[in-house]
Amino acid sequence: MIETERLVLRQPLASDLAWQLAELNTPAVMRHLGGVRDAVAVANGLERDMAALSEGGLGFWTVALRTNGQPVGRCGLAPVWEELAPLPLRSGIQAGWSFAEAHWGQGFASEAAQAVIGHGFAVRGLAEIWAQTSASNQGSTRMMARLGFNRRADLDYADPDYPAADNPTTVYHLERTDWMQSR
Repeated sequence: MIETERLVLRQPLASDLAWQLAELNTPAVMRHLGGVRDAVAVANGLERDMAALSEGGLGFWTVALRTNGQPVGRCGLAPVWEELAPLPLRSGIQAGWSFAEAHWGQGFASEAAQAVIGHGFAVRGLAEIWAQTSASNQGSTRMMARLGFNRRADLDYADPDYPAADNPTTVYHLERTDWMQSR
């Protein structure tokens, strides 16, 4: 578990599935993440994260408010699974996040991502962390810049699982030394 001033990043639970389906698997939230998924795909992703995190691996935590435990999103670290990603990414770890639309614009994603990146560097000992989005996802693009990620246009790639408006996948990189110096 990771705690911030306003948030708790906790182990995902099977009981999170209904909330994920209702609040995270919406057209607005999934707009730049490949679109709404069927319930089986969402359940499989949740099970993957539960198993990985319970075994000390990497995955996405459920992000909840400290005040009342209400889930507001997901944030975490995971291996880059995309087979079409350039080699430097495929051997790397990426940060990612998604938040319920009702909780956008409140700084929760940045707060959670900072905690996850700090965990990756300070606790996991990672030397670098990657992030991916598309130029069409201006919110994530701005957030990556605020977090200190550097754009790596030389590693952008087309992903046929995403619509033309979300291609190419844009790639960002953050080194541990840069993160530590900025803190």
